Amino acid sequence: MKSGIQPTSHEKRMRESDVIVSKTDTKGRITYGNRIFVEFSGYSLLELLGTQHNIIRHPDMPRGVFKYLWDTIATDKEVFAYVKNMAKDGSFYWVWTNVTPDRDAQGVINGYFSVRRQPKRGAVDAMADVYRIMLEEERKAGSRDACAASLGWLVNVLNSKGVGYDEFILSL
Repeated sequence: MKSGIQPTSHEKRMRESDVIVSKTDTKGRITYGNRIFVEFSGYSLLELLGTQHNIIRHPDMPRGVFKYLWDTIATDKEVFAYVKNMAKDGSFYWVWTNVTPDRDAQGVINGYFSVRRQPKRGAVDAMADVYRIMLEEERKAGSRDACAASLGWLVNVLNSKGVGYDEFILSL
């Protein structure tokens, strides 16, 4: 647990009109957060700026998901995902997120934008089950091989169904 925050069972649900926006540098440090991000995270903007975006990472999220996210955006592609975040008070909130590279005037990636919206409840339920299995794969593999194990499990399942990650996640 980071900073001694104890996860709780209290869920904050995004409103249909909510849009959470944040921006990071290329190392994942927060450089911008909108009012809704501050509201849901429970941190002040000053507490967020300069910190790693994983400050809101919920322990129910498998590391393999973030490996996939970082591997994807490193290849200059956008990524969509359902993510369970943890607020400063230990409560949680699910988001439907889109992460895209941000570029300077010369076209060089200088950071990443993340735009989060209210997720579909059925998708949250489906992904919570997927993430539980991925976490179990990570536990079985041990810390060193955790990311590869959980991501490998997900890729194998998707391959067996004949779909790629994007097709799967957008179908939920």
